Amino acid sequence: MKNTCNPVLETKDFAREAASSSAQSPVSGSATAQFSPVMNTPEASSSFDQLNHAYAEYTQTNNTRLTELEQKSSSDVLLDEKLSRLDEIIDGQLRHLTELQLKSQRLPRSTPETPADPTTDVEHKSAFDMYMREGQEARLKTLERKALSSGSPTDGGYLVPEQLETDILRRITALSPIRSIAANRKISGSSYRRPVVLVNPDTDWDGETDPRDSPTSAMKFALRDVKIFELSALPAVTQTLLDDAAVNIGEILAEEVETMFAEKESAAFINGNGTTQPQGLLTGPVHGSLEDTGMSIGSIKTGEAGAFPSVNGGDLLISLIYGVKTAIRRNARFLLNRRTQAAIRKLKDGQGNYLWQPPVSAGADPSLMGFPVTEAEHMPDMSAGSDPYAVAFGDFHRGYMVVDRVGISVLRDPYTSKPNVLFYITKRVGGGIMDFDAYKLLDFSA
Repeated sequence: MKNTCNPVLETKDFAREAASSSAQSPVSGSATAQFSPVMNTPEASSSFDQLNHAYAEYTQTNNTRLTELEQKSSSDVLLDEKLSRLDEIIDGQLRHLTELQLKSQRLPRSTPETPADPTTDVEHKSAFDMYMREGQEARLKTLERKALSSGSPTDGGYLVPEQLETDILRRITALSPIRSIAANRKISGSSYRRPVVLVNPDTDWDGETDPRDSPTSAMKFALRDVKIFELSALPAVTQTLLDDAAVNIGEILAEEVETMFAEKESAAFINGNGTTQPQGLLTGPVHGSLEDTGMSIGSIKTGEAGAFPSVNGGDLLISLIYGVKTAIRRNARFLLNRRTQAAIRKLKDGQGNYLWQPPVSAGADPSLMGFPVTEAEHMPDMSAGSDPYAVAFGDFHRGYMVVDRVGISVLRDPYTSKPNVLFYITKRVGGGIMDFDAYKLLDFSA
């Protein structure tokens, strides 16, 4: 990334608006709202202190680098190396705090909802446990035949108990950056269709005696169709572990698949092709301006291939932010990967303040120009190649929807990998853009 020395930015009023919006936003404040007492542990406090110490050293080092650039038109290579090391420390502590937050969310196990038929629910759990441990499927097959569930798979396997499915989805949501900021729906069919308004009807003021015979334009709708695709995993468990009555098989199952599913989903929710996997939020149609069209995503170019401009680079972020409507901006956030985040850490405003700031508390998000930042590893790098959209900004809860089909199925295979037992686990999920005007993209092209 090129040097961004002395950018002229007027951000005081903007930062105040962003901070106010973030405080009022249920989405932007989600990280703080989920704050747990576990985040008050010495481990979390130590990690938070190390993060702040590394960031303070980072800003001092970068200030020295910028001063050398002004005086000598070059900087000491040792300073660049030190900044790289500090970037790694900052990113590492951010990841550690995120991991602690995930652990804190897992500690209070979700309270099972009272089932409509407690006897059937307990019986299903017992039958499922026997199938997992010993392969006995007669009871489970009878129960599912009675239930005639619309979520029952047609290609073999048995549905996991409802509470276990809820627990798996909760774990995946905690790990998946897009799930945690997007809208989520559960369905029992093969697709989800949602009507959206493209054109609102005309309205006007009428006086008490004015005629009311002038026609108004009709409201126009479009249907957003989210298709459902199958995602599978094949974890292995030893028979010895299955024979241990003290072991919670459902817990093991959830732990085995949460990372696998979250990794695959996160990639698809950003870059999915919409044909064999969910549509990604970057793979919709894009136009080269920040104007709202309702039919494609707005974008703005940096003017530099794979980089910010050497002067006033932060102005582009301001343009990106104000390209989103005020009502949408109240719940908005930035979405980018850790390498882009590291590059943006060097940007300053006109008063010499860094645009990127670390979290204000353990369990909160870092911020960029007053808006929360969500780090997603599958966002593109700053590049002028086929994927130039390295930064997205907007309300992703409004702009993107994740749709889960009810039912996670398991098929037990004790033969293929003896002495291990394989479990073929499948879930059906889709994703799609709901509002093309809800977020904008920064295009790192010339």
